Amino acid sequence: MSDAELRDFFQRYIDALNAHEFDRMTEFVHDEVIMNGSPVKRDDVIAAQKGHVDAVPDFTWRVKDLAIDGDRVAARLFNKGTPAKEWFGVPPTGTTVEYAEYAFHKVRDGRFYEMNYLIDAQAVQRQLAA
Repeated sequence: MSDAELRDFFQRYIDALNAHEFDRMTEFVHDEVIMNGSPVKRDDVIAAQKGHVDAVPDFTWRVKDLAIDGDRVAARLFNKGTPAKEWFGVPPTGTTVEYAEYAFHKVRDGRFYEMNYLIDAQAVQRQLAA
């Protein structure tokens, strides 16, 4: 994929996440993928995504920076939402949180085969505890 195609692919992935269209993940994620260093099934990826939205129904991902290098996509995102259930070990308080996520994914044959991400869970906990 060209850089432009990878940018478009990643934005379509983010759009599907924001629409909470997790059934579309077959377009973006291989059946088996390495996630944060561990082999998992696409269903595991979907379960993690659904878990966020279950706890935070208005959860959104917003791309702030995106870099492409060959088959690699690196993104700095800001995620935002108001938890309705316990999340990251903190009960809901009605507070809307926004925090950074750093994603480093690899694409092969038009889909992610490796997905790595880091979120600032401590920032979430601090915002919810305030």
